[in-house]
Amino acid sequence: MLHKVKVTVLDKKLYPELQQQYCAVPDSGKCPCYNVGDEFIFYRDDKRDDFWHCGAGTLVKSGKPDEGCLQSPGTAHCGTKGVPFCSEAWDAIARYIYTGLQGGAIMHGWTKDDRVMIACCSDGTRPVIFKIERIDYEENA
Repeated sequence: MLHKVKVTVLDKKLYPELQQQYCAVPDSGKCPCYNVGDEFIFYRDDKRDDFWHCGAGTLVKSGKPDEGCLQSPGTAHCGTKGVPFCSEAWDAIARYIYTGLQGGAIMHGWTKDDRVMIACCSDGTRPVIFKIERIDYEENA
């Protein structure tokens, strides 16, 4: 049995009152790195190791971009070529991706299905909510 992990962007939140009060760019808006509906598939096998490449090239479906997102100084690092990389998001979801790729229970006893976890990045003014799910498959499937 092999395992891959699908990451889906479920939602993006915005707390403009917190941005106004604390951010250097007080009208930054929602996160420009990810779009609701983005889907990423991670493999870790003899052919690919997407985990150790921080998801480069794993974007398989793009969601619809938000209008009016600013490329603020804090998001200038967002990547290209199939992964809008954000270190805060990666830090929040990488442990679940790694667990799933190893065939482990992502969140045993917490979620209805221990192959699934809902997590978000740690940006307190504009968090992105991710669904991380382990998908089991046979090599020839």
